[in-house]
Amino acid sequence: MAKQENQDDQEYKARATALRLLARREQSRLELHLKLRQRKVPGDIIESVLDEYESEGWLDDNRFADVYARQRMDLGYGPLRILGELQQRGVHRSPVCLDEMTEEDWCQKAIGLRKKRFGLADLGEDRDEKLRQARFLNRRGFSAAQVERALEARSP
Repeated sequence: MAKQENQDDQEYKARATALRLLARREQSRLELHLKLRQRKVPGDIIESVLDEYESEGWLDDNRFADVYARQRMDLGYGPLRILGELQQRGVHRSPVCLDEMTEEDWCQKAIGLRKKRFGLADLGEDRDEKLRQARFLNRRGFSAAQVERALEARSP
């Protein structure tokens, strides 16, 4: 009898914890799995709870990816960084909002980020400054072509 109560208690703990985490923000299945694992919830209980929450629509990797990607785009991150971060969180497909962005859209985001951070001054002979700005944009997740376009942009 004690074993059954312990099983029910673990399941209740897993459900309550998962629901509390999902109430704060969208989570990927992997993130939620790892957080429940840290709380010493057995793996079989974790999987059953996550399966149930997915079927209820409370846990959805596609919705998580879309929300996460939009937030990161708004913060000035590029497609390479966003996709890499999503993969670290267990989402291995590109969200719709990223697929809708064209190369020109990403170039404009990179130009806007450069303008906000450094201004759009001509970098003609200042190789060190050009490299510094290129490294910044690369760390933010923009491709080489997008960085090149941003560095060529000038104030009107």
